[in-house]
Amino acid sequence: MARALIVIDIQNDYFEGGVLPLHQAEAVEAGIVAAIGKARSAGDRVILVQHVSPAKQGLFATGSTGAEIRPAIRAAAGEAPVVVKQVADAFQGTDLSDHLSGIDEVLICGMMTQNCVVFTAMSRDADPYAPRVIGELCTAPSEIVHKVALSALTSKGKVCGTADAWS
Repeated sequence: MARALIVIDIQNDYFEGGVLPLHQAEAVEAGIVAAIGKARSAGDRVILVQHVSPAKQGLFATGSTGAEIRPAIRAAAGEAPVVVKQVADAFQGTDLSDHLSGIDEVLICGMMTQNCVVFTAMSRDADPYAPRVIGELCTAPSEIVHKVALSALTSKGKVCGTADAWS
């Protein structure tokens, strides 16, 4: 089975000093760096997703430092492609599907569990890839928002743990 790890929006604006710092962002980032290593060791494809706003200021403003993918993620991912999006669903209006040729399953992790992660996992365009969200490798503005979003995804059978992803 061919797999891909989709890493959503690990960008500076979601960390301390950014426009919208998220709950335990640094811990989630460290876990994702480790997961990228596991994915690469397993021969899984890694795809980074970057949200860019056409606005000149604010969250993910075009050309801003806040819109940049975190250096640790870039370093761990090597030459992984970057899919740029402007809406929550990483499939909508992007070339993400082109990067998934030959893939049977996608593992999803990243920022804004209740928004970008959920919308990508529940996208009709994700259906052919049997999407699963690695719950502990996601976060939201608060712990409760994160837990509520994961609960909704769990009810659809779309959540796994890191240990399950690479067992």
